[in-house]
Amino acid sequence: MMKRIAVVFGTRPEAIKMCPLVLELKKHPDLFETQLIVTGQHKEMLYQVLDVFKLKPDYDLDIMKESQTLFSVTTSILEKIKAVFDRLQPDLILVHGDTTSSFAAALAGFYLKIPIGHVEAGLRTNDIYSPWPEEFNRQAVDIISALYFAPTEAAKQNLLNEGKPSSKIWITGNTGIDALKTTIQSGYKHEELDWVGSDRLILITAHRRENLGQPMHQMFRAIRRVLDENKDTKAIYPIHLNPAVRKAAHEELDGCESLHIIEPLDVLDFHNFMNACDLILTDSGGIQEEAPSLGKPVLVMRDTTERPEGIAAGTLKLVGTEEDAIYREFNRLLNDQEEYDAMSEASNPYGDGHASARIVDVIKTILS
Repeated sequence: MMKRIAVVFGTRPEAIKMCPLVLELKKHPDLFETQLIVTGQHKEMLYQVLDVFKLKPDYDLDIMKESQTLFSVTTSILEKIKAVFDRLQPDLILVHGDTTSSFAAALAGFYLKIPIGHVEAGLRTNDIYSPWPEEFNRQAVDIISALYFAPTEAAKQNLLNEGKPSSKIWITGNTGIDALKTTIQSGYKHEELDWVGSDRLILITAHRRENLGQPMHQMFRAIRRVLDENKDTKAIYPIHLNPAVRKAAHEELDGCESLHIIEPLDVLDFHNFMNACDLILTDSGGIQEEAPSLGKPVLVMRDTTERPEGIAAGTLKLVGTEEDAIYREFNRLLNDQEEYDAMSEASNPYGDGHASARIVDVIKTILS
């Protein structure tokens, strides 16, 4: 008997990691009826990713509104998704990672006693406020999940330490690595890369809620200092849509001739910018997994990370949000070739690009 699977996500990072899994599920129309539900937590940025993977949602909750809050996102999803789940009666709900969309969709499924499969389960900082609210969201989803798709052995061990049954945990690798196989192009061209020319390219992302305010200003000031001192280096910052992020960036970075602030890139462009760059500064999560696959060192502008495997492997360095610490470590990587080579040549601990196939194989077994 065919099983119905509801895949729910709402942000650009989720979409990048879940679209490969949706495509893998759709390879088995005899086994699964795959229904894609998007919350619209990120609207424009979400649809950019869907277009790249040539996917259209079956349902769009369309919750995004100006100045939305965690309260409005959570309550809007809960109120709208119940009718969709009531209509579909899915055999399994798949959510991803640590977003408020994932938390609210999983909570709705729990209320309706529908099994939850958590993709990218088990990551932990064990500080409920860092990253915020993501650490809570991820832990909460893991409490109510029936199936755990852990990207690494360390993530599995976190789940076991919390008493999750080993029979419900599978190590799959990270689906974000799967996406790179679809998006990286040889001979990729872009006018911003033409601007960089033969200089070193730094790719920047910064948007996390806990970094808004003083931490973000400190991050941007450190970046500007380094760029002012290293004239053979240029930076590109595809800026987030959040008005608070944009305000801080323009206050600190406007007038820096070595840095271009550009509009958000779609996933195909962003992955190819990663492939072209020399170094990444970020407070993102997914980039910490993707960049090592491309041999790109990552300085993580956060005080904690739920991805310690990258730190242990040497592909990532946690530099916090203090201006002098970021300045020091950024400068070191630009000017210490031995340090740079050690990070760029470290092995990627996050998978081999076949995570989606492994997850689907598990689902076939469980739902058969």
